[in-house]
Amino acid sequence: MQTDFLGELAALTAACLWAISSVIYGRIGQRIPPLELNILKGAIAIALLVCTLLLQKSTFSDVTPTTLGLLLLSGVLGIGIGDTAFFFALNYLGARRALLMETLSPPLAAILALIFLQEQLSMSAWCGILLTILGVAWVVTERVPNLGERHTRIQRGVGFGILAAIALASGAVISRIVLTTSNISPLWAALLRLCGGVLVLLPWGWQRQHHRRFEFKSINAKIMVAICIAAFAGTYLGIWLQQVAVKFAVVGVALTLSNTSPLFVIPIAVCLGERISLRAILGVFVALSGIAVLLLSR
Repeated sequence: MQTDFLGELAALTAACLWAISSVIYGRIGQRIPPLELNILKGAIAIALLVCTLLLQKSTFSDVTPTTLGLLLLSGVLGIGIGDTAFFFALNYLGARRALLMETLSPPLAAILALIFLQEQLSMSAWCGILLTILGVAWVVTERVPNLGERHTRIQRGVGFGILAAIALASGAVISRIVLTTSNISPLWAALLRLCGGVLVLLPWGWQRQHHRRFEFKSINAKIMVAICIAAFAGTYLGIWLQQVAVKFAVVGVALTLSNTSPLFVIPIAVCLGERISLRAILGVFVALSGIAVLLLSR
C-alpha cells in the first residue's frame, strides 16, 4: 500500500528540492551564464551519482545499446537543451514568468505519451493536471515586477521558455519509454541522462572558453559552495527522484507534480522574511486540490 504512490511522492519531493535549488540559482544566475551554470551543476551531480553507484556496487549489465542511446538522447533534450533554455528564460523573464512557461511541459508530455506510449489519462486526471497548472500559474504570475524590458527581450524569453517546455516533455517521455521497457534502475537512468546533457554542452562551453566569454576560474569559493549545494539538492537528488517518478507514475502526472516547485518556494520566501499575499495562499490551495484529484484518480 505504501508503494502505491511512490512515483507521485518522488515527484513532489523533487519539486521541493528544485524549489530550494532555484532560490540558490536565482541568486547566482546573474553572475554565471546559463550554459556554464548548467555544465557545472551537471558535472557535480555526475560525480555524486558515480560515487553512489560505486558504493552500491551497481553494475552496468542492465544497460543495452538501445537503452544507452535513448537515455543519452533524453538527457540531451531534457537537461542539455531544456535546462539551458530554462536558465536563459530565467534571465530574460525572471523566475515567476519562466516558471509559468515551464508549466507547459506536463500537458505536452501527456500528449506525447498518449501518441507514443498509448498512456490514457482519465478525465479526472486531466482535471487534476489543469487544476494544478492553474494553481501554480496563479502563484507564479502574481506581482511580476515591471523592469522595463524591451519587447525583443520578452520575445526571446518566451521563445526559450517554450523550447525548455518542449525539450523537458520530450526528454521525460523518452526516459519513460526506457524505464518501463527495461530493468535499468532510476539511478543509472539519472546518470546517463546527465552525461548526455553535459556532453552535448561541452563543445559549446569549450568554444566560449576559447573566446574568453567566461572563465570558470573567476568563480570564487562562496559561489562554488552554493552551486554544490544546489547541484546536490536539485540535480543529484532531484533528477534521481524524477526518474523514480517517471518509472512509477504516468508521465503526465509525474511532470505535473514535479512542476509544483513554485508552491514550495512560498514557505522558503516566508522564512526569508517575504510577505505572502492571500492570492498566493489561494493559489496553493487550488494546486493542492489538483494534486489531490490526481492522486485520487489512480
